[in-house]
Amino acid sequence: MTPGARIAAAIAVLDRILAGEPAEKALVNWARNSRFAGSGDRSAVRDHVFDALRRMRSASALGGGRWPEATSGRSLMLGVIRAQGGDEAALFNGQGHAPAAVSEDESPRNPEGLEALDCPDWLAPQLREALGPQFEVVMAALQSRAPVFLRVNLRLSDVDGARRILAAEEIETRPHPLSATALEVVSGAKKIARSEAYLNGVVELQDVASQAVVAALDLQDGQRVLDFCAGGGGKSLAMAALADLQIDAHDISYARMSDLPARAARARAEVTLKDTASLSGGYDLVLADAPCSGSGAWRRQPDARWRLDAAGLARLTALQAEVLSNASDQVAPGGRLAYATCSMLEAENGAQVAAFLAANPDYRLLRDLRLTPADGGDGFYMALLQRD
Repeated sequence: MTPGARIAAAIAVLDRILAGEPAEKALVNWARNSRFAGSGDRSAVRDHVFDALRRMRSASALGGGRWPEATSGRSLMLGVIRAQGGDEAALFNGQGHAPAAVSEDESPRNPEGLEALDCPDWLAPQLREALGPQFEVVMAALQSRAPVFLRVNLRLSDVDGARRILAAEEIETRPHPLSATALEVVSGAKKIARSEAYLNGVVELQDVASQAVVAALDLQDGQRVLDFCAGGGGKSLAMAALADLQIDAHDISYARMSDLPARAARARAEVTLKDTASLSGGYDLVLADAPCSGSGAWRRQPDARWRLDAAGLARLTALQAEVLSNASDQVAPGGRLAYATCSMLEAENGAQVAAFLAANPDYRLLRDLRLTPADGGDGFYMALLQRD
């Protein structure tokens, strides 16, 4: 595909997303119906789409539209190209499969205020409250692609050794101050999935903030640990690499953990999968990484920013309260409960913990951790609670 044809494909995908189709589904459907597109084409179209979704409001303005009522895939891509300083005349020329040439009524409009920051109006007060003076810095960071981070499996290598192994396969990395196990990928990210370091369990893909959350759990050898909302099991494996633990992984959707046994074997870790009926309590530590808005990870899932509404946030906070309550039932007397989200909203973080503590006087807050994209990785929150 030519560069212009890739832009046209991204426009078609964005129009489907604007019509209500989830981003991943729209991309998969386009790829299935575009057998002519090679892996490089699919990757380029995906990058274009995600660049546009991260900048939905500002790109629409720069492309001559107005979000949301007068926005199209074309205005979004035109705005992205203008924001990036691209050659719009070469990409929008109507030749071959490229989009039609730019018309006079598609003149750019400079975005202002929340529009320039790509912040939903209704969420701005909550984000300002949570982020304080970092509000504009964090919102600006969310407009760009997230860095790629690896977690070094300390059971199999140290950080310097992992860097050497990766460098031999032309994957350049550097340590990151947020976590002692983290490597930020500088170049060669597309080679990771086929690299020996990854296939042999020396490294795993994991955001640096997620690694920092696990490091803050104060894990001790011999503990019995429950990863209550395990999902794919990334935090289970990160915990297993830091201490000799008895780790059980649970998720309300057991199928989400289907890849975890193979990943654990690759990492030389022991993790036992548990369904709800088999949970018996008595854990020294329960980690509840609860479902959330994902506002801290909007760089990776940019359409979530625009799909979230007040009703959806209310449903999430109700679910989080239920998760906290259920997870606390699994904590042994004298044990600890860690509540985590990849959100930056106080309603999902500190307010949830405060409500839980008010209803559960046998728990007390030991400490909490708040990270934002301004710290380098995703936005994360973690509260560590002690059960007396």
